[in-house]
Amino acid sequence: MATTVTDLFEKARSHERVEILRAAREQDLIPYFRILEGEAGPVVEMEGAERVMLGSNNYLGLTRDPRVKRAAAEALERYGTALTGSRFLNGTIPLHGELERSIAEWMGTEDALVFTTGYQANLGTIGTLLGPTDTVICDSGDHASILDGVAMSHAKVRPFRHNRLDKLETMLERAEGDGGGVLVVVDGVFSMEGDVCDVPTVASLARAHGARVMVDEAHGVGVLGARGAGACEALGVESEVDLRMGTFSKSLASCGGFIAGPADVIDFLRIQSRTFMFTAAAVPAALGAALEAVRICRSPEGPELFARLRENALHLERGLQDLGYRVIETGASDSDGAPLVTPVVPVLIGDDWQAAQMWKALFDAGV
Repeated sequence: MATTVTDLFEKARSHERVEILRAAREQDLIPYFRILEGEAGPVVEMEGAERVMLGSNNYLGLTRDPRVKRAAAEALERYGTALTGSRFLNGTIPLHGELERSIAEWMGTEDALVFTTGYQANLGTIGTLLGPTDTVICDSGDHASILDGVAMSHAKVRPFRHNRLDKLETMLERAEGDGGGVLVVVDGVFSMEGDVCDVPTVASLARAHGARVMVDEAHGVGVLGARGAGACEALGVESEVDLRMGTFSKSLASCGGFIAGPADVIDFLRIQSRTFMFTAAAVPAALGAALEAVRICRSPEGPELFARLRENALHLERGLQDLGYRVIETGASDSDGAPLVTPVVPVLIGDDWQAAQMWKALFDAGV
């Protein structure tokens, strides 16, 4: 039987958003790929004008800290612009070991492993630990890197509705009949809405059903907890979570990611994770910057930075509410009962086109 081959690229010309994008371009309503013309900060130079930056992950403002810049410059001077190889072969330098030890101490875990990006940390950890005979249970609001790691693993997937822990319990009960290992993966702070996961209940349910727990702390590290170690610390469940992932691209003024947990699991990932073994090591400047940012967070200055961040986030949240905007609050409290505040402050508009128009009005007004 004859078959007809279609043009693979046709989907790029006829997808459902082509007309919307065309109209948005004509009216200059696309907020993406705008050109930053100076360093990141509260106020930036962008496309010929000064603008207040409200879309950055530079939570602690450390990208402009002279100590972080100096550490990046010193690493660049000593080790060059790139390491020209993977960590597995010729791309590991002393900064990697220092950074991994510092992270493990900060997170209170036996060991840690540094990846070139946070995306690769999730992809490589989940894709390596899980296999076709295992089951992964994930929140529908989990980050794309988690979902892609799940797809790469070929494990059986049992998703549950966002923050519906009754649905999580149902999935755990069903997973008991799947055979193999079970991993529950959640964001500590969900990146789209800034809400904080009820990690204590997640960990308790998982433990009752013999499952392991992994928490993505990308938006929690340097934000939550007295030490800034993330949602698990703030909620008092560090010892009940098996694996904690984090990034350097938010509070830590750099680029990269890590996974922290038991030494035997970290060793396994070192020799099995494809996203660790078959990619170039992070550039030295990124490692130097991240290490110095971690040192600052772990110093007596750290709690002051975390407190200022919370004050700023709360000020923004309340100010927007006073102006009549619908703002999603975390609705969570720490282990002492104090409300948790994150710098992810979403304003609900309700319509994509209206959201684009609002962005344009703000952009033209210098925001």
